[in-house]
Amino acid sequence: MSPRFSIIIPVLHEQAVITATIANLGELLYREDSDGEIIVVDGDAEGKTIETLAGTGVKTALGIKGRGNQMNRGAALAEGDILLFLHADTRLPPGAFGLMETALQNTGCRAGAFDLAIASDRPVFRMIAGIASIRSRLTRIPYGDQGFFFHRDCFQELGGFATIPIMEDVEIMRRLKSRGEEIAIIPHPVMTSARRWEREGIIRCTLRNWALIILYLCGVQPERLARCYR
Repeated sequence: MSPRFSIIIPVLHEQAVITATIANLGELLYREDSDGEIIVVDGDAEGKTIETLAGTGVKTALGIKGRGNQMNRGAALAEGDILLFLHADTRLPPGAFGLMETALQNTGCRAGAFDLAIASDRPVFRMIAGIASIRSRLTRIPYGDQGFFFHRDCFQELGGFATIPIMEDVEIMRRLKSRGEEIAIIPHPVMTSARRWEREGIIRCTLRNWALIILYLCGVQPERLARCYR
């Protein structure tokens, strides 16, 4: 029997992209004949993003602002066997649901992520994505924009994401590794938007992200890092 997927998307002011993301997910589920539900959790108290999803059949909820809080809220509503946590501006590769099922069945892993690609023809973005994919393969600690997926029981055993303002993705993967769990990295990339780098500047955004990761791994508290990120 094929597993059921719960796709959980934390959002905050994502009205411009969420409809296209939902349509893309619906098309992929249909093409693969996969059983799945989509859950969108809005960190905006007014629910501006989920207002745009009325009548789409998507489960929606409000959550306390912060990706960790919002993703935990979505997981609490989920009914699937496999939980996939996806950013609002990220697209899955063709065959993604079959790839996840195979990775969890054949590798002995109970969690994983995809390689990363960035939606731009500029060579610098191919370099950034390539470095990210190599790093995640070497460290087995992927980042949240690579699309995390977990067997439901594994996620529950972990107690969900830490309710910290930043680095919740790195924290949960480090915690998973500390338990002796292997993390599958699927060699087919998700495609994430280049908008963050383009808005903030490629060099500035990349160096800041690397600095934040290094500082976090050196023990700087997420609350302090969140102030630097803002």
